[in-house]
Amino acid sequence: MKDLTQGPIPRHLVSMAVPIAIGMVFQTLYYLVDLYFVSRLGDAAIAGVSSAGTVSFVILALTQMLGVGTVALVSHAAGAKDKAAANLIFNQSVLLSGICGVLTLLAGFLAGASFVRHVAADPAAAAAGIAYLYWYTPGLALQFALVAMASALRGTGIVRPAMLVQMLTVLLNALLAPILIAGWLTHRPLGTAGAGLATSISVFFGVVLLWVYFVRLEHYVGLDARLWRPSAPVIRRLLNVGLPAGGEFFMMFIIMSVIYWAIRGFGPPAQAGFGIGSRVMQAMFLPVMALAFAVAPVAGQNMGARQYGRVRESFRKSTLLSCVLMFALTLLCQWRPQVFVRLFTDQADVIDVGATYLRVISWNYVATGIIFSCSGLFQALGNTVPSLLSSASRLITYVLPVVWLSRQPGFEIIQVWHLSVATVALQALTSYLLLRREFRLKLPAAAAGTPAAAAVSAKAPDGAL
Repeated sequence: MKDLTQGPIPRHLVSMAVPIAIGMVFQTLYYLVDLYFVSRLGDAAIAGVSSAGTVSFVILALTQMLGVGTVALVSHAAGAKDKAAANLIFNQSVLLSGICGVLTLLAGFLAGASFVRHVAADPAAAAAGIAYLYWYTPGLALQFALVAMASALRGTGIVRPAMLVQMLTVLLNALLAPILIAGWLTHRPLGTAGAGLATSISVFFGVVLLWVYFVRLEHYVGLDARLWRPSAPVIRRLLNVGLPAGGEFFMMFIIMSVIYWAIRGFGPPAQAGFGIGSRVMQAMFLPVMALAFAVAPVAGQNMGARQYGRVRESFRKSTLLSCVLMFALTLLCQWRPQVFVRLFTDQADVIDVGATYLRVISWNYVATGIIFSCSGLFQALGNTVPSLLSSASRLITYVLPVVWLSRQPGFEIIQVWHLSVATVALQALTSYLLLRREFRLKLPAAAAGTPAAAAVSAKAPDGAL
């Protein structure tokens, strides 16, 4: 375990965020490597894989439920120096990961094709997306085991093992992608199905590696079959913190699905351009997402140790770093956004859609950085409901207007991007105001040492805040 309750906050944030970012970069390379080779198959293949890939936001929602709950509760236990509680929480998380994995397999195979047909631009794109999703589903199911183990380590302040595993799995995916998608060496190209299969094999490899690490090298939290018997109180605490956080990513799934649905009338090039642009944007967000992932255990351990001044400082430092990084990325996208899109396609209509998307949407990067920082602090406080409410507000401010606009004469894609910029700014303000409310309710009273503070402190480690 790494003690995050002592030493400079910025140093802890950077020392954790750097390996987290590296791991996330390699994780994103799963999609970019697949996208690179799939793009050689044409617009329909790009559109199909991109639209099918929105299913990953559902899995992200569920893995966030598991991961955020695990990080929050393990970090609180680690901050309170309660090793037994940390181990029980981790093993209950492993149990939940198995259950979620099985449910993902069933849902992917039974309902995935119907979803892809509904959002795809045409039958060719739908066929490509269904083939991809069929072989991608096992990899999605295995993500839960990876998240459970990596999140427990992050809660104890350890991030390098998960980073190294991510690197190795992406290298394997990069090796398998041309072989399975394009038929290198085998002369049997599998097309989009090969992209899904390459990812699933790579994720399986990563699960095995991280499992071996826990069995042989990890000493603070460990796999213990005796602790896999369901514990209702622990599972309830994990879900209390994790479900709202998972709901945030489910909102992203709804938003992305609505966008694909709204622009399908413009054909596969529009969906392909948006798919590439959104993947590039997600890759750009990685450093700031890493900071949000880092601030949760840093502030969480300090919350568990009742060092509330350091909790506030964690938010200030992480927000400042996030805004600086996001502003630099905004300038980059205003300068030459088409450069990023050309890495994946040379088709002018696809490049035009993707570049326009990046140029307009980059104006909400700084606001997104604030949202990420607030989200990390909500996780650390053990109350992710405000973060969910902030995300849910976009169902009213963004999704409903997009649906209405798509039905109006003269509807243009750029209207969707402009509306996104405005609503993300509003969401950032909402998140900040909600976080200030949480601070007023919890931290000042705790710092004053009042009886109310003792009650808050007693609740903090169990994640019931």
